[in-house]
Amino acid sequence: MAKKKSCYSGIGGQAVMEGIMMRNKDRYAVAVRKPDQNIELHVAGYEQSESWTRKVPFVRGVFNFIDSLTLGMQTLTFSASFYEEDEEETGFDRFMGKIFGAKAEKVMMIITVIFSIVLALAIFMILPYFVASLLEKYLSNPSLIAIIEGLLRVIIFVVYVLLISLMKDIRRVFMYHGAEHKCINCIESGKPLNVKNIMKSSRFHRRCGTSFLLIVMVISIICFFFIRVDNMALKLVLRVALIPVIAGISYEVLRLAGKFDNWFIRLISAPGMWLQRITTKEPDKDMVEVAIKAVEAVFDWKTYLKENFNYEPADDEEWLDEEDEEDLEKTDLNETVSETVEADSVDET
Repeated sequence: MAKKKSCYSGIGGQAVMEGIMMRNKDRYAVAVRKPDQNIELHVAGYEQSESWTRKVPFVRGVFNFIDSLTLGMQTLTFSASFYEEDEEETGFDRFMGKIFGAKAEKVMMIITVIFSIVLALAIFMILPYFVASLLEKYLSNPSLIAIIEGLLRVIIFVVYVLLISLMKDIRRVFMYHGAEHKCINCIESGKPLNVKNIMKSSRFHRRCGTSFLLIVMVISIICFFFIRVDNMALKLVLRVALIPVIAGISYEVLRLAGKFDNWFIRLISAPGMWLQRITTKEPDKDMVEVAIKAVEAVFDWKTYLKENFNYEPADDEEWLDEEDEEDLEKTDLNETVSETVEADSVDET
């Protein structure tokens, strides 16, 4: 039987502060390299509604995006907690604690998410519209103005990503982002999950959230191109109101890009793959080790390879080459991994 070139695994994840979050079906794991260089591994169940909203095309994308955003903020907060132990409690922290008690952290996370969404709408949706509307005095073609607005939106986003990539902490997040992609590419190309194979794998992946955001902006250009409304207030309302529709379409495009491989898929994936040259960086081996911990906590990659690529190793040792065995032996001697497993529910904090 001919060897498969690649096979969809269903796993996904994101980079967090000094770590990786990996999600597979109803479970997720966060592996974080703590300041003492030990790895903290947190595994928990992920509650997700099985209603019709998760199954209907174009609708499921909106709810999956909300889920991903919520889980992403929760795991990012978890990872950041290991680097905030020495920080003094602020007056605002004490104020929130006094009002909300044990739920203060959860409330602050909700406020942060809402603020982030509002800020993103202002910068990437409303600002390009106002700038493009200034050209109405000089251009009488609404279609051309709509295209300029869309291009401004893309330019602002790319410039924003470029600027934050200059920050040291964000650059490390992008390196962990690369480690996450490399792990998934390693598995989906049929290779055993070890440091050597992962380091050789590509750091670019079509199902990346970066690609999703860029697809959203391209789809928005197409949608707003056909909207003909003279009232400025109504135009702004429509731009916000159509975001769920645009997100739903973009999600389906991203699903197609992740499952199929042909010239058309490669064409529509190209801009997102290019942008990943900024949002992903080559990780070091320490980062890859963290990513492996997160993957193995929620995904049986050995069974996956046996079922999809006909791998039949005699024992576990055959999945590693000599160099990787030596690396892992050294890791076992110098590294302690503490694991907190909650199989039934997600933490309330």
